[in-house]
Amino acid sequence: MWKSFAVLAAVIGGLSGCASMNAVDNDVSSYSQWTPERKPGPYVFERLPSQQAQYKRQDRLEAAARGALALAGFAEVPDPARADVSVQIGARIERYDVALYDDPLWWHGGVFGYGRYGRRGFWGPGFMAFPYDNPRYDREVAVLIRDKKSNQVLYEARAANEGAYEGDDRLLAAMFEAALKDYPQTGVNPRRISTQLSSSK
Repeated sequence: MWKSFAVLAAVIGGLSGCASMNAVDNDVSSYSQWTPERKPGPYVFERLPSQQAQYKRQDRLEAAARGALALAGFAEVPDPARADVSVQIGARIERYDVALYDDPLWWHGGVFGYGRYGRRGFWGPGFMAFPYDNPRYDREVAVLIRDKKSNQVLYEARAANEGAYEGDDRLLAAMFEAALKDYPQTGVNPRRISTQLSSSK
């Protein structure tokens, strides 16, 4: 029975891994004061002082967001005087450890036993097959678009997800794309939006 269960778990894990390599599901919230007659135009990135201090990290985030802004119809310009809007972006990735016994599924199936040092996780009697602390990552990106002249906030959007890996630039790009997917409209907050990961590394 344990062997069959292990094979099934491996198959499910493999399928989940394949899916996660191609697409990512995001919980998106957006808020808009964008008028219907206004069209997306030239923009410049705006950095907070803290973001200026961490310029290498911010360079990476801006590179990940450029594709999503282009898909939404915006065009980056080098001269702030030519920009119609300014764009602020940010990202948060937090790691936390999940104990297997946090899931109530595992409280009643004989998965746990008691040994010399208390509760232990195991597959079958008498041996440990895995550590029960597993890292998980909360990930979130944010986009704030302001009118360059008035400094009025025109559009705000966030995309969040979580998973077993920290993620890379492709994941950040897919999350920014999700955040701006409905621009200039909004929708139910939060709502689930799936975006594809790029094939390039």
